[in-house]
Amino acid sequence: MKARLKMQLHAVSVRRGNGWALRAVTWRLCPGERWALLGDNGAGKTQLLKLLAGAVWPTPGAPPRALAENQNAGERHYPAGRHYLLGGRPVDLIEAKRRIAYIGAEQQDKYARYGWNLSVRDLVATGLHRTDLLLRRVTPPQAVRVNATLRACGLSRHASREFLSLSYGQKRLALLARALVQSPDWLLLDELYNGLDAHYRRRIDTVLGGALRRGQAWVATAHRADDVPRGTRCMLRLARGEVDSIKRIRASDIESLAEQAGETPRSLRLAASPSPSRGRRRGRGRASASTKRVSVTGAPGSVTSAPLLRLAHVDLYVEYRPVLRDLNWELREGEHWAVYGANGAGKSSFLKLLYGDLSPALGGVLERRGFPSGTPIAAWKRQVGYVSPELQSDYAVDVSVADLVASGLYASVGLVDEPSASDRKAATRWLKFFGLTAVAKRRPRELSYGQLRRALIARAMTADARILLLDEPLTGLDPTQRSIMKRLLEQLMTRLTLIVAGHHPEDLPRGMTHGLRLHNRRALPVDSYSAT
Repeated sequence: MKARLKMQLHAVSVRRGNGWALRAVTWRLCPGERWALLGDNGAGKTQLLKLLAGAVWPTPGAPPRALAENQNAGERHYPAGRHYLLGGRPVDLIEAKRRIAYIGAEQQDKYARYGWNLSVRDLVATGLHRTDLLLRRVTPPQAVRVNATLRACGLSRHASREFLSLSYGQKRLALLARALVQSPDWLLLDELYNGLDAHYRRRIDTVLGGALRRGQAWVATAHRADDVPRGTRCMLRLARGEVDSIKRIRASDIESLAEQAGETPRSLRLAASPSPSRGRRRGRGRASASTKRVSVTGAPGSVTSAPLLRLAHVDLYVEYRPVLRDLNWELREGEHWAVYGANGAGKSSFLKLLYGDLSPALGGVLERRGFPSGTPIAAWKRQVGYVSPELQSDYAVDVSVADLVASGLYASVGLVDEPSASDRKAATRWLKFFGLTAVAKRRPRELSYGQLRRALIARAMTADARILLLDEPLTGLDPTQRSIMKRLLEQLMTRLTLIVAGHHPEDLPRGMTHGLRLHNRRALPVDSYSAT
């Protein structure tokens, strides 16, 4: 039988900025185990995965706990630190890293940030050498291995496509294929299901089912019950960087997680037993297939005024690929729209069109009230708050979190000039609200993924926006932060117009007035619906 890697942490701590991201963590991970890693934003989940992967080093100096904590009676005691064993024999970090594959949203963002637009086949092949770019020629045996992995992940027909042209779900599958081509003992999955629709969740379930049958192990971070992969048996919960609990996962733990996240019973799936479907609760609205023109009147009293936005016969292309066809749509004051559809349906592109990052094809009309043709797009963007996963990837700039939030006043990535006293006052208000005061001096890349998402939402709030465009705004947030954000959005809806794109109805604030479903390059109006 093939020997597989065992990982052990003993009283390990990691310092980030002025605080401890992890403090005296003791944890034993045996071959073939499947773990869920739970905890609020900033609890240290991503840092713990990176510590296991060898991308982060332990920091000496934290007060250690008893080294025997979380060990079975009679087990050998190891000195404080990180240890890897193979068949009972200690191995160094270089050998261990060959047996560990890490997948996180940061990887996906990194390719977009640097414009690394490899073909899907070449991207998967980089996993053979664990490099970001393909630096060596692929040998015939390696090509066979790459092609087999593409088939197993259902990506063969996309093998020649450029990575950045893929939908969000296709990109995540490609990165999973890149990890699996390494034949790792351990898969470290950081919020793997974030931003994926039910179809792609089922596809990833199938792929991970194959990993389970091969005896591969994983650690998967999660905030939702649906984000715990099927077959997961154990759980570790972090709280403020320390181990809160380690135990075998039970159905009641999954139910509790679903209740905290506001998930409906239909979307609940027990991690310990297979389910025939990962379907999510859909909105109550009906798609009107016969309706070509999407035009819905707003709240009483707003019908006679000009719409805030008007789109007429708009075709939208991205990288020469058609995304939306013959779009006719109006947005009026008092309306709040939920935009939904499968991965690749065009939700993000639709929001970028409204924001001004994309333009209609020749012949289409896009009118913005109060901004006649020829007005600089920067003037419009100062009136619109915008948050998206792509925006998160842009923030690799060397600015403090406080300056990041203040930059929302200027619709810029970072600040050109030193922020004024009023700029800092506005930023401080939202930093405090989102619980980010303690990390205000850190750089964006020193935050957890969820913390950075909260900072970007705070950035959008600093401007006195008339329209707020949110693309998967609550992805990566823990249940407490999601609840806070929903209540805040409900307050903001009394004085601005909200447009939210997403997959989870439970993430919508109450009071959404209209729904727009994107499917087959068309926009279909649906009845209004709201989250619970």
